[in-house]
Amino acid sequence: MSKIEVFPPNGWVAIEAHNGTDLDVVNAAKVSFAKQSEEFGFEEERILEFLIREKHGSPFEHNFLKFHVRAPIFVVREWHRHRIGFSYNEESGRYVELRPDFYIPQGARIQTGRPGSYTFEDASPEQGEMLAAAAQLQADTAYNSYKELMQAGIAKGQARIVLPLNTYTEFYCSCNARSLMNFLHLRMSPHAMYEIRCYAEAMHKLWEQAMPATAKAFKANGFVAP
Repeated sequence: MSKIEVFPPNGWVAIEAHNGTDLDVVNAAKVSFAKQSEEFGFEEERILEFLIREKHGSPFEHNFLKFHVRAPIFVVREWHRHRIGFSYNEESGRYVELRPDFYIPQGARIQTGRPGSYTFEDASPEQGEMLAAAAQLQADTAYNSYKELMQAGIAKGQARIVLPLNTYTEFYCSCNARSLMNFLHLRMSPHAMYEIRCYAEAMHKLWEQAMPATAKAFKANGFVAP
């Protein structure tokens, strides 16, 4: 299992399984001409680049990638908006006692502009310290309340409602390369939320190991999904 720490020690993403290669992508396209390649070489690389550049997307669907992720709940809620070609299974706070793991940001951002047309700028160090202190205080207070409620007999699934959005959760995320490229195109963008962008960049690095030629062509095409 290849694993990248995103927000250590609690935030990480790993690739646990993958089925499919760059050659599989090429052969999925060549079947249209009743042809097949036995090895991946220069010609196959050119075909793959053509497929991405000209947005022939279906050949990139004949593969499987399974990621194992631990991320803050507010990141996961954005992540789960990606539904086409994605499957998810998440840790359940109804069945297990959630761990006291919380994302505490190391800096703050200032939002300028109006909804749909805004940018973010780095806040001052003092504002960053204010945010981190508030997040830590809220997390500690909320987790103490969570434990007290369960000790009083309240069900886990109800006691968890006092926990904040920076609580870490764990989930599996499975997709094919075409769905992944669409995710990466949107979530590696400078306009994406910083925290999910960090996870997307980690996923991209892991995917590069599994399908290097596809990842290379995707990058050369400006990270535009086919």
